[in-house]
Amino acid sequence: MLGVVNKSAIPFLVIGGISLVLGGVLSAASAGSPSYNSSWAVAYLVLVAGVAQLVLGLGQAGLASRELSPTFLSGEAVVLNLSTIAVLLGTLLATPALTYLGAALLVIALAMFIWAVRGAGRHLPLLLWAFRIMVVVLLVSAPIGLVIAHARTA
Repeated sequence: MLGVVNKSAIPFLVIGGISLVLGGVLSAASAGSPSYNSSWAVAYLVLVAGVAQLVLGLGQAGLASRELSPTFLSGEAVVLNLSTIAVLLGTLLATPALTYLGAALLVIALAMFIWAVRGAGRHLPLLLWAFRIMVVVLLVSAPIGLVIAHARTA
């Protein structure tokens, strides 16, 4: 299976997959007494840390017109996942500054993904559109999430 997948996608596949599993575990663990925070954390783990990371990692692996250095890929994975950790902790601990830091790191990570696929050919138009749509959804939803998080802590 891994022979078919571009190796540059592996960190995002592994962490994205783990995030999906963690979202499921958290959902099961909190099912007996669900709360706003647990429901929100499950959604964030599944949608942002999981699905978005999978789409971005696979999209980048399929679209990058040049080989990306291991240092760049590691930096991308670290920034993206630090953003997830900061947003989760900032929201769950009602610490807006940490949530804002996480959103800023997300924007930096998205800029890195966009840079990595610059010059992408039109040989995979569906993948290119899925990648672009994911970036736009994340860029639009980040400020909306900040407003909601800020309103809940105010």
